[in-house]
Amino acid sequence: MALGLEAKLGESVLTTKLDVVVNWGRQYSLWPMVFGTACCAIEFMSAAASQLDISRWGAEVVRFSPRQADLMLVCGTISYKQAPILKRIYEQMPEPKWVVAMGACASSGGVYDNYCTVQGIDEIIPVDVYISGCPPRPEAVLDALMKIQDQIKGESVLEDRHKDFKGILD
Repeated sequence: MALGLEAKLGESVLTTKLDVVVNWGRQYSLWPMVFGTACCAIEFMSAAASQLDISRWGAEVVRFSPRQADLMLVCGTISYKQAPILKRIYEQMPEPKWVVAMGACASSGGVYDNYCTVQGIDEIIPVDVYISGCPPRPEAVLDALMKIQDQIKGESVLEDRHKDFKGILD
């Protein structure tokens, strides 16, 4: 009986793992939200414009609500006064979520080594990919997006990604 059913289905049945199917959908349908505070946000606009077209990598639906986004790009300098706002916006994003620190200021504070500037957003929220530069080229944004997609490919849908992260605001 079972052999007859297999013969009828032929090549129309595909078997795979749940992680592979879900992650394939996630990696090619990222919805970015830009937390832009400085000149790096302008460079993101170049990556989303028609010449480089971020939509070729499945990230064209730029959202302006954290509840509709799963990829946050922090573009620019973050002051300690903005830190609780960034943390709250990050917490409003649904799981799974990924973060890109775009530029020297978001990655390490940049040239602003002073009392009011956060020396890297990884003190506040977990960061998946860092983009260097001041400001980075739009191609670097696309490269970071491809790194996020590679990271998604190897994740498990059952594990919490950032359960052990402890930032300065926790």
